Amino acid sequence: MKKPIFIGAIGCGKTTLCQRLQGKAITYNKTQVIQYYQNKNLIDTPGEFMEHRNLYSALMTTSVDSDVVIFLQSVVDKRQSFAPGFGSMFTKEKIGVVTKIDLSDTPEDIDWAAQQLKSAGAEKIFKVSAKNNIGIEELSQYLEII
Repeated sequence: MKKPIFIGAIGCGKTTLCQRLQGKAITYNKTQVIQYYQNKNLIDTPGEFMEHRNLYSALMTTSVDSDVVIFLQSVVDKRQSFAPGFGSMFTKEKIGVVTKIDLSDTPEDIDWAAQQLKSAGAEKIFKVSAKNNIGIEELSQYLEII
């Protein structure tokens, strides 16, 4: 089982995805601190850690406990959350997850989000809707959760 750390902007769906991967009910829960989910070896980080450069060191330090770094980009958030090459600060495998694909107006929205993740350094891209359970099985299999 791979131990992932989830990194992304506020509201991109990190916690919802963690809930889905654990088979829990989907409920809104603002992540205030780093959350460790021992039952599935997941690390959920607050979006503020991604959005404020002075907190990058917390992401790097916490990633030491992970096997894979997962960058998340929501299709509804049109901000460039990740700087090009952002992933170079991590020495782990890096993958990307396009979230909230059920809210996409066009396929171009999903393509744009995937490109943002690739630019950040994601080597493989998954497209999911945690709310509608789309793409979750493929991601779970990759992370060896199921």
